[in-house]
Parts: sequence; structure tokens; C-alpha cells
Amino acid sequence: MNADRYKFLEEEAPKLERWLNEGRHGKMAYMENHFDKRLNPQRLVEGSNSVISLLLNYFPQHTPSASAPKISKYAYGEDYHTVIKEKLKELVEIMRREIGDIQGRVFVDSAPVMDKAWAKKSGLGWVGKNTNLIHPKEGSFFFIAELITDLNFTQDPPLPDYCGTCTRCLEACPTQALTAPYEIDASKCISYLTIELKEQHLPAEFQGKMENWAFGCDICQDVCPWNRFSKAHQEKRFEPAFDFLDLDLETWEKVQEGTFASWMKHSAIRRTGYEGLMRNLRFLKPIEKP
Repeated sequence: MNADRYKFLEEEAPKLERWLNEGRHGKMAYMENHFDKRLNPQRLVEGSNSVISLLLNYFPQHTPSASAPKISKYAYGEDYHTVIKEKLKELVEIMRREIGDIQGRVFVDSAPVMDKAWAKKSGLGWVGKNTNLIHPKEGSFFFIAELITDLNFTQDPPLPDYCGTCTRCLEACPTQALTAPYEIDASKCISYLTIELKEQHLPAEFQGKMENWAFGCDICQDVCPWNRFSKAHQEKRFEPAFDFLDLDLETWEKVQEGTFASWMKHSAIRRTGYEGLMRNLRFLKPIEKP
């Protein structure tokens, strides 16, 4: 947990505007909304003075079957929104007991907050060439959350960028979503394609490039040298509720909608929906030659 007594994110404004104008957010139209709030949290939380950024590790112990359609590590267990919001509310109650009355709001990837930018400014890591926040002792497999509060804090110093000359993430991305160091075209990202894109069919240009990812993608993190420091999380609710990570493609295709709803009741995977996941799984099948 680190804090930043914030100012307007002036350096992020032209980057965000250019990224949106170039259409690199794909069909995530919501990214175009609340531009000012993304850059100035005082427009989001009136009377606030500081952003407290927090990280929660989700790196798993479990290694899925190599033949199973791949699920991003963050979705192995219970939906992180639920887990982290509960923890943040507990934190606020502790702070109120120790400090006194404080005002603020907690956020977990659910509002126009530039979480990586604030975490970087708070000294929790640097934003790597894969556009993920990287901590020098923990890697990048963690969730980012914020408490935007009326408290005043001394800003923690930012960390240097330690990516150096490494370009493993750019070289590994099968859809070339990482268009340059520190730049991503989300419309080409496998995570976007399998989760955020709501079209009936995935774009044909990505056929054969998904590397068996059915929900999300971890490639640019898996190849990052800094993730050799990743440690298994200690949160029981992030453990897989059952062995769905080891199901092969044929078994997945036999899963009925009711079963999916039951399995994913508390999972982030429900975001893509039954039809969305089935679409993704069909797209992983090799094209049959006439």
C-alpha cells in the first residue's frame, strides 16, 4: 500500500486522448466517457486529497493441464471485485478506528480511475513495456485497487523503470497487440477479444493466433523476467473452486448453460457469458480443410 497526494494527471492527458482518437480501445465505448474524472479524482470524489493505491497478489500455485483451453490466472477463483471490496471496507474501518473520521471511496476496476498511473506515482512499481505495472520484488500478477480519501499524505517516491533493453513481451504477443514499447492496441489483445468484444464472431484475422486462450491472456506477463519473483498468493478465495481449469476442449463444448451459470456464479468468467465463452472455444478449433 502506497499513497500519493495527487495532482491532476497532466502527463497522462495527451497519451489517453491520442490512444482513444486512434481507436485503440476497440469497441469499449465506455473508455471514452468521463475523460476529466479519469485524470482528476477530485471530480470523482469531492473533497478528496489523496489516492491510496493497493496491490493484491493473485499468482496461483495451481498449474492447469497443458491441453486445457487457457484461462487467465486472475480468473481462477472468486471474482476479485467482491474479494477486494470486502478487504477495502475492512481497511477503511481499521483506519477510522486508528485515525478518526475519514471520508472517501474505494475502487476496484469499477470506475474511471487510472489505476496503473496512480500506482506508478505512488511508488508501487513501474509501467512496463507490456503496459502492466511491475513491482521489482513481486512481478506483475496482482490486482490494483484504490482508496480515494480526504486525508493528506506525503507522496511515496516513484520507482525507476527497470525494463532496460528487454523486449520479450513485444516479441511474444501472437496478435501484435503491443505495437511499441509501452503501447498497446487493445483491439488486438487476446484479453479484449475473449472478454470485452461482444460480437457474435471473433475477427477472422486472429484465427490460429490465440494460442489456446479461451478467457483472457497472460502471455506478456508469463514471459516477463520480473515474474520470476512472483510468489503464490495466500488468498483461499482465489483458489479454483473445482477442476474446470483441467477440462479439455471437447469436455467444455458439452457444458450446458445451466451448468456454466452454476460453475461461474462467483467467478469473473461470468463476464463473458455462456455464449461468449462458447464462441471463444469454437474459435480455438483448427479450421477444417475442405
